[in-house]
Amino acid sequence: MAQLTFSVVVTNYNYRDFVVEAVNSALAQSRAPLEVIVVDDGSTDGSLELLGEHYGNDARVRLITGPNGGQLAAFQRGLAQAAGDVVCFLDADDRWSTHYLRELAAVFDTRADIDFVFSDVQLIGNESGRQGYADEAQDIGYTVLATWVRGHWYGAPTSALALRRTLANRVLDLPPDFVAQWRISADNCLVFGASVLGAKKYFLPTGQVDYRIHGRNGWWHDQKKAGEFLAKFRSRSLINFYADRMHLDVHTLDLVKQEFKSRARPDWKEACMYADIALRGPATCWKRLQRAVAILAHGMRGGKK
Repeated sequence: MAQLTFSVVVTNYNYRDFVVEAVNSALAQSRAPLEVIVVDDGSTDGSLELLGEHYGNDARVRLITGPNGGQLAAFQRGLAQAAGDVVCFLDADDRWSTHYLRELAAVFDTRADIDFVFSDVQLIGNESGRQGYADEAQDIGYTVLATWVRGHWYGAPTSALALRRTLANRVLDLPPDFVAQWRISADNCLVFGASVLGAKKYFLPTGQVDYRIHGRNGWWHDQKKAGEFLAKFRSRSLINFYADRMHLDVHTLDLVKQEFKSRARPDWKEACMYADIALRGPATCWKRLQRAVAILAHGMRGGKK
């Protein structure tokens, strides 16, 4: 089986103190990327000059510049230049350990059905610890209904996300008003979009992604400034946009049992969530109850057939 190629998109805005470390971590991968695309989003702190000094003559790195448009705009500019089979995103204040792409490739090279892989992250900087979906690798399956109905987030921060390029092109095909809304926290577009557009997801704990917490992290500032309601409202609007594109309607809820059974090892909490979705469908009360009970029974068996 032919090995897939990987494009790395590094997005930077005024992270001069960190961006070289991020780019170097992508270049140092034991599974070498096809290319490293660095998008500088109108930095004013000398980032662009520093990047030019380090990588201006490096054929492995492509520098893209432009006016400040925000994180989603930077994603789109980087993706437009990507040629790899798989696109991995890396924030300029984060970094990867040496074998990150090699571990991703072990999934993408052997599982043609997997469209989206996300990893755990190790917190560095002002915090320490680990964040991840689970302790072990899991085939998450399809997550359309869990995301559309419940707004469930099956993903990780930007630097731990990898998508097949064909999927990434669909996910980031967003109109200008969304680009303006998602100047920060645009990893929501990647995570929610991939789910609602029907991607099959896989969680792979690699221990290879360092996620830096510091005073200038956009996500933390966004939560404090926007508040819980506005953040959830923006996410719901985004999910609804993708759902409209896929022409989802109430009859899609009839597929709830099939989506739940696409998971390899669902836990009880997830079974309860899917049972709740099953009770909302358009079928008769008896049929909806049957589906909910079947989902709970499947969950009690840990997903075993």
